[in-house]
Amino acid sequence: MRNSLIIVGFFIIGTFVGVFNLVLGCLSYISKVSFYALCALMFFVGVNVGSDTGILRSIRSVSPRLLLLPLVTIAGTLGGVSLAAWLFPSHSLTDCLAVGSGFGYYSLSSIFITEYRGAALGTVALLANIVRELIALLCAPLIARWFGRFAPISVGGATTMDTTLPVITLVSGRDVVVLSVFHGFLVDFSVPFLVTFFCAV
Repeated sequence: MRNSLIIVGFFIIGTFVGVFNLVLGCLSYISKVSFYALCALMFFVGVNVGSDTGILRSIRSVSPRLLLLPLVTIAGTLGGVSLAAWLFPSHSLTDCLAVGSGFGYYSLSSIFITEYRGAALGTVALLANIVRELIALLCAPLIARWFGRFAPISVGGATTMDTTLPVITLVSGRDVVVLSVFHGFLVDFSVPFLVTFFCAV
């Protein structure tokens, strides 16, 4: 949760700087900086996944039936977003699906969406995905009690292999750690493809 609050803090600072034109002379370079920051982020995500051989080994021990959980999370999220899109007539269905496709991975999805659809929708994506992570962190015990011990994993989305993993382990048991890591890995991997697909449609 601390990392989420830090991200929100930087967003607020950036908004303040933009409102008062404190970097007026640098505005023409901001889109270029965002693109290179995105490239660097994708590179380090790849390095992180490629260097952690334990992730790939642990995936082999997951029950074949439970391997469907990431697909259920993705389908459920996109289905829920499609229904919720009716509440936001000012945004297209593809805008809403692009935001939903972040699956809690706010740092990556918001940069992509800002690059493709503008800063306003990128801000919505940032806040929506931070809220998803916060719900997973704060409400995991209630979610597990009401909907079963696998439900916090789905709610956590792409974050279940890192930031929400300790909470999920606490409320759902240590035996779901491998499933949670696998789920986070696969959902995390889908984010850049789904977000860019819906932004390009």
